[in-house]
Amino acid sequence: MLDEIDRGLVHALHIDGRAPFARIGAVLGVSAQTVARRYRRLRAEAGLRVVGLASPGHAGQVQWLLRLTSVPHSAQDLARALARRPDTSWVRLASGGTEILAMVRTPSDASDGHALLLHDIPRTAGITSVSAHSVLHVYVGGPTTWGGRTDVLTEEQVGQLRPEKPESAPAGPLPPFGETDRVLLDALAHDGRAGLADLASATGWSPATAARRLAELRSSGALFFDIDLNDSVLGAASQTLLWMSVEPAHLDRVARALAGHGELAFVAATTGPMNLVAQAVCPGPEALHTYLTRRLAPLPGIHTLETTPVLRTLKATGPLTRSPVHPGP
Repeated sequence: MLDEIDRGLVHALHIDGRAPFARIGAVLGVSAQTVARRYRRLRAEAGLRVVGLASPGHAGQVQWLLRLTSVPHSAQDLARALARRPDTSWVRLASGGTEILAMVRTPSDASDGHALLLHDIPRTAGITSVSAHSVLHVYVGGPTTWGGRTDVLTEEQVGQLRPEKPESAPAGPLPPFGETDRVLLDALAHDGRAGLADLASATGWSPATAARRLAELRSSGALFFDIDLNDSVLGAASQTLLWMSVEPAHLDRVARALAGHGELAFVAATTGPMNLVAQAVCPGPEALHTYLTRRLAPLPGIHTLETTPVLRTLKATGPLTRSPVHPGP
């Protein structure tokens, strides 16, 4: 379990994943050395990692939520194979270990953009059923952080940590990502705190150019930072996907109400008969039961509800780890 300093550090990194340890320490009332030590310990013991992610809309991508059912002896191998793919955002095993849940990003304008859905999965042995749901709108998730990780710092502290906007922002929307932008994004996806010298080395830019481009992408919303963390250290031992069928007239209202529930780390409207999907993060089964019966049940417009317990997460926010570059201070 995390203490107040650890939780404050996690909250601070959600506000600005690249905030210097000295600034975080000043806000938390501890030294930069203490923040650095806590950060290293959480990386080693709780899987803490800052990841930089491109906004799907700016990257010209569509997100799909996949539900795959496989024969028992194939499920883990299939899940690991999906986790290794660069086009999956997260991969989880659920429902007795025979159901695989995955978020997939596909190019919106490429003729072969649905290779995983149309070619790879149908040709894979061991899969017994497939359903794919296009994500229409995300209410919680991505840039909108789960409140269970951001309930420590005061508004004043949050204001001290928000990244400064660049003095001269580009006029109009940013053009599509160039090849070097993609190299930059790949480096940040593996380590969102990579130092400017490492980003410059990866892209061939100068450190000043890398810093300027990074600031442009962040301020435009084309790039945001998230963190990977084993949420069990926050007391969240139970994770469950909630699949809901909601009347279209009530969909947005219900989704916005759910977005204010601290138990939910993800809320999105999707295609398909189950048109609203959420992820509940609770201390245990009893807490989940209380949430379902006392907070979710009273909302009008929800016709059906299916719960899918998550047994194991094979891939969380960012790509599978590789040897990290040197993080900034």
